[in-house]
Amino acid sequence: MKTILRRALPDAAAVALFVLIAFVYFFTPVTKGLVLGGHDHAAGNGLATEMEAYRQRTGERTRWTNVLFSGMPTYQISPSYNSTDLLVKAERVYQLGLPDVVMYVFVMLLGFYILLRAFDFRAWMAVLGAVLWAFSSYFFIIIGAGHIWKLMTLAFIPPTVAGLVLCYRGRLAWGMLVGALFMAFQVVSNHVQMTYYFLPVYAVVALAYGVEAVRQRRVAAWAKATVAFGVAALLGVAINASNLYHTWQYSRETMRGKSELASKAAQDPADQTKDGLERSYITAWSYGVDETWTLLVPNAKGGASVPMARNKKAMAQANAQYMPIYQSLGQYWGEQPGTSGPVYVGVAVVLLAVLGLLMAPSPLMIGLFVLTLLSVALSWGKNMMWLTDLFLDHVPLYDKFRTVASILVVAEFTLPLMAMLALRRVVQGRDGGLRLSWGANNSKRPDKLLVAFLLTGGMAALMALAPGLFFDSFISTSEHQMLSNAAAAGYIPQEMLGGILADVERVREGILVADAWRSALIALVCFGLLLVFFYKKITPVALVGGLLVVSVVDMWDVNKRYLNDDMFARPSLRHNAGVERTAADDAILADPTAYYRVLNLSVSTFNDNTTSFHHKSIGGYHAAKLRRYQELIEAHLAPEMGRLQNAIAQTQGRLDSAACTWPVLSMLNMRHAIVPLQGGATAPVQNPYAMGNGWFVGSVRYVNTADDELSALATADLRREAIADERFRDVLGEAVPDTTATVRLVAYDADALAYEVESRTGGVVVLSDIYYPGWTATLDGTPIAVGRANYVLRAVRVPAGRHRLETRFDPPSLRATEATAYSALALLALLALGLVGRKIAQSRR
Repeated sequence: MKTILRRALPDAAAVALFVLIAFVYFFTPVTKGLVLGGHDHAAGNGLATEMEAYRQRTGERTRWTNVLFSGMPTYQISPSYNSTDLLVKAERVYQLGLPDVVMYVFVMLLGFYILLRAFDFRAWMAVLGAVLWAFSSYFFIIIGAGHIWKLMTLAFIPPTVAGLVLCYRGRLAWGMLVGALFMAFQVVSNHVQMTYYFLPVYAVVALAYGVEAVRQRRVAAWAKATVAFGVAALLGVAINASNLYHTWQYSRETMRGKSELASKAAQDPADQTKDGLERSYITAWSYGVDETWTLLVPNAKGGASVPMARNKKAMAQANAQYMPIYQSLGQYWGEQPGTSGPVYVGVAVVLLAVLGLLMAPSPLMIGLFVLTLLSVALSWGKNMMWLTDLFLDHVPLYDKFRTVASILVVAEFTLPLMAMLALRRVVQGRDGGLRLSWGANNSKRPDKLLVAFLLTGGMAALMALAPGLFFDSFISTSEHQMLSNAAAAGYIPQEMLGGILADVERVREGILVADAWRSALIALVCFGLLLVFFYKKITPVALVGGLLVVSVVDMWDVNKRYLNDDMFARPSLRHNAGVERTAADDAILADPTAYYRVLNLSVSTFNDNTTSFHHKSIGGYHAAKLRRYQELIEAHLAPEMGRLQNAIAQTQGRLDSAACTWPVLSMLNMRHAIVPLQGGATAPVQNPYAMGNGWFVGSVRYVNTADDELSALATADLRREAIADERFRDVLGEAVPDTTATVRLVAYDADALAYEVESRTGGVVVLSDIYYPGWTATLDGTPIAVGRANYVLRAVRVPAGRHRLETRFDPPSLRATEATAYSALALLALLALGLVGRKIAQSRR
């Protein structure tokens, strides 16, 4: 036992150091009890209100919520299942119960440390590698932006790869346990895009070990290890069966699935992919080719899309008469629509990675280098469209993901790993116990170090001396267009336009030059540390320690530009910003009607969740809304909102005196609207044409295409006629007019609604709730089929008389996937118990 504790001491010290580093970075906000603000941090609060209330009341989870987009599944809002509760508890143990922001950095550090230890790095070297990976600027940027699912998925990728490495090193049982556990953690973090992007990393590691296995004639052992990890990975995936299956099912119904609208494809056929998003949408955020210099020089494109006027150093050099212009320009001058900051991996990382490539490279190093190039090239998106098209057209699932610039996370992984492999070769004169090397040891040749420095620090210095060699302009295309339009419209004197452009170019060039000299200086320090080590003037520990200090200072400074104390606020300010009930909210909530919807015209309706704190919202914000609802927004809701606003203005809110030109909003039971007033106040307006929770129609018009169904909504009397796809004729049949028929909601819950329906003739009832596969219905306890009408709504057929109609969202697939998940959990638990038992038995010998 003492031996085990002694061996664990360096790792325990590393863990303690990681906690300290993460805590110090966030010392001020954590000690003052502050929390991160910002749109994405607060956005989840509004849309979670109904789910949280449901769980507090019932102790169960609801799979549906009605507080945004008139209703949608919770699969990608709160993807938690009973089967993953134990997994989440284990994850919290791994996180040591640290405060959120501290924990985010801690798990990033610990994950890469585990990977390097699996590669048989010494603990003190693994600490450096962990810092190099975890402090890459993008990770801190997404913490600030609130993209926590993405961050947590990324944090668990390195230790998952560690499981594969352990398998190849002959520790099959431990490799399977580590691989399965962290694959489960990774998938439950619910950012499939990040998991998908890293699949080639596993392949490259496997291939590198395969090459060595062929050389050593150990192919059978390699195959056994590969199969073992494959089983472990499948086990981790199976534990998340419920989440993965329902995410896949949901994706087919969202914007990431294929639209049924032929007219949409006809608008620009070349923009369509086979089964996924449009090419223009996928590549809207494409990294610029010259923007890739941010890997070495963080301000190569100015940094984040924040007003240039905030940069006091830059403004000190600006022409004072142009200050109004700088108020409207962002500091970022790249071609992306906007950015929260650059992808900067650190000067030491780039220098060491280049050095590793100049030394006799291993199969693993070559594979990582190829992945780096591929990651960078794919991040260029529309700037290298032939490659992007190749992947969109021929690589499965690639067209399901947007924001191609985010694939740079792969380079942010491969470069630090390459850097550490190179450093170990320099420090130890070998590749460790893995024997993944080709060629003789030439790791301490100063000439190669000099070349590496010239390719990094030298390039940064050249960029500072001659920025025009690297960048054509310091003003983006959109900015040029904006300033030219302003001059043409007379907002800017035409004779001043040239001076403005020249001044902006000069100021931004100064921003770049300052950061380029900064990178050159850091590269020079790293070069000096390595050089004196080559000549045996310092020890390996001193070298690694020096690089650690330099890297922390370098990356800490850059990260503080994008995640700093000013972004934190008191919890009440974060959670209640824009959420306090207004007089308009109070007036609407006084409505005794049990269930209705609200359209908020005082906010960006389809980019806001604050309305959902108090109301069932027509709008909302979510990256994966239902595709048909998005098409309804584009075709009808957005135009109707404009007509509604005009009617409100003309009638001073007395809409009953105006003809209804917003029938689609009314069929969604939009009973109230919130309109802005001067001074930031809001007022409620009641919609007298809201159609209620359900109604009988006198006829059903069947159409053959989605285009016909969507366009017909503009001309139909939706209170009397339903539009339905021909596929639902057998479900809905024909309707019969009955002016005495009634539909009354008698019970409401997020995933279960009950109605009393009564008619003399029977017929088709249209419900003002969103259709989605999985919704079921019963009539007096007997199951009946649910159809779709009016493009997005549920509809059922009922016989004459008075009946109790109940609809419920309880997908039967949930029970099957939960059974799979529990079985996989049991297998993982048995594997863990077996390994712990064996370890205890060994310690007693």
